[in-house]
Amino acid sequence: MIGPVFAIARYTALEAFRTRFVWLVLFLVASGFGIAAFTGDLAITETAQTQAAITASILRLAAVLLVILFVTTSVNRDFSDKSVELMLSLPVPRAGYYLGKLGGYALVAAFTAVPLFALMIFLSPQASSFSWGVSLLLELLLVCGFSLLFAFAFSQVTASISASILFYLLARSIASIQLMAHGPLSNQAETSQFVLTRVVDGLAYLLPDLGRFTRTDWLLYPASFDVLGPVAVQTLVYALLLSGVALFDLYRKNF
Repeated sequence: MIGPVFAIARYTALEAFRTRFVWLVLFLVASGFGIAAFTGDLAITETAQTQAAITASILRLAAVLLVILFVTTSVNRDFSDKSVELMLSLPVPRAGYYLGKLGGYALVAAFTAVPLFALMIFLSPQASSFSWGVSLLLELLLVCGFSLLFAFAFSQVTASISASILFYLLARSIASIQLMAHGPLSNQAETSQFVLTRVVDGLAYLLPDLGRFTRTDWLLYPASFDVLGPVAVQTLVYALLLSGVALFDLYRKNF
């Protein structure tokens, strides 16, 4: 099964070059320089820190959206032109097809993260910027995982993209939502508030805490490489969970 997996991964990665995805990434890097120059002119004090913080936040969100769009449209194109049926008619297990697609999208995520990491090293040349770059790659790998899952689960591109964006935003902000649910203004004596708090707690246990990923303050202040430990563990655990759910959905489909 190893041979077909590598072949599918290679084909998927080449698709990024054929669809001008590379130009979008380069445009994103060029936009990063423009954003940094613009924010540098606006900042009165701490110009370098302001440039790094604003540029990093915008580029991270843009990279996530770019990967979501590429993965979703790529999978939808495979289903539309019957490439999936053709591939599965060959002696290739569905797990091999999934791993090949995931591997190809992981390469695309790496190609997206590396230029942005290089840009942030240029804007914030310190050791903790390495943690930011590695964390961005791990975050994009998770984005590939749940985007691929939603692309398999929903037949419409709009629904898949919307679900992926909502999942990302919820996972990114779940820690803040949980903090507000347990805040001093929350009246746990009320049944509705108690139930809402328990629902938020349940979501916090189920979702990855993407708020720990690619933190902007790593670019501003020295950060230990130990911060990558919890991020790497979360990436591994949720990559396995997302893969299991995606494979379950893929195996139950009839082609």
